[in-house]
Amino acid sequence: MSDGIKVVDSDKVYTTLITSLSYLPGLLALHYSLIHRAKSRYPLLVLYTDAFPPSGVEVLRRRGIPYQLITPLSPSTSTPPSYSHDPRFRECFTKLFPFSLVQYRRVIQLDSDMLILRNIDELFDIPLDSEKRVFAAGHACLCNPCGFEHYPKYFRPENCYYTNQDGIGKDLLNGGLQVVRPDLRLYRQILEYMDKPGIDLSFADQSVLAGCFRGRWVPIGWEFNALKTMRWSGVHDDVWDDDKVRNVHYILTPKPWEEEVDEKGRVVGSERAEDTVTSQWWVDVDRERREWEEGRGVRDGW
Repeated sequence: MSDGIKVVDSDKVYTTLITSLSYLPGLLALHYSLIHRAKSRYPLLVLYTDAFPPSGVEVLRRRGIPYQLITPLSPSTSTPPSYSHDPRFRECFTKLFPFSLVQYRRVIQLDSDMLILRNIDELFDIPLDSEKRVFAAGHACLCNPCGFEHYPKYFRPENCYYTNQDGIGKDLLNGGLQVVRPDLRLYRQILEYMDKPGIDLSFADQSVLAGCFRGRWVPIGWEFNALKTMRWSGVHDDVWDDDKVRNVHYILTPKPWEEEVDEKGRVVGSERAEDTVTSQWWVDVDRERREWEEGRGVRDGW
């Protein structure tokens, strides 16, 4: 639970969670795109656990990015899946921590593998309450275009919200972006739900939110959490529009900072042409970020 300390002087704040150096390139590009390119009026607060090394904290300090050490969250009595296919999910429960940040009036939690292309500050103004509109998020895509066998059997195109808005997908969300009205009573409900025996925790924080607050959350447009796979041919390329994307979410691997880039800064070798395009967006912004930092004397290789 939050210690009540207000790290930044704002009643509205973006947060992102980081637990390892592997996501630090994504976090730095996210911060630059949100604050310096999209010109957000609100700061990005980095929440980190003790798994994140001091060298990473120093990278944040050097850039003046605010940060706060928090305690990881995980079910204490129930037994979550091993997540052997998706080890990252073991740490995703901690993304529920912003519900306890009552020192802020509103929080928007962002995944560190996101890139803000256009200002999204308007999301802070979505009406929320403690009963019927607990938080806001985008729908999950249930198409499973990679054919992962460890995904639940109901992850099929005909069940996806973006295919059938009346199907089971209408109740399922992607936790990459969450608009939260911090409330300790709701936070305790989350912790209690997380420890119920026999609940589905296949997708960690997403499963908790969808189960605990079924029918009590507010959907937002796909463009605010534009899952990169939606752009793939035959997935939801009929929904996707490059000109409408506000925030790209680079789900799955490889991440754009892991792509091969040639001497001219062009992404080469992506498995899918669609990923070459979206990864290039990230690479271009990150190059701009590095040049901006170098102009201010920050030259540490990140």
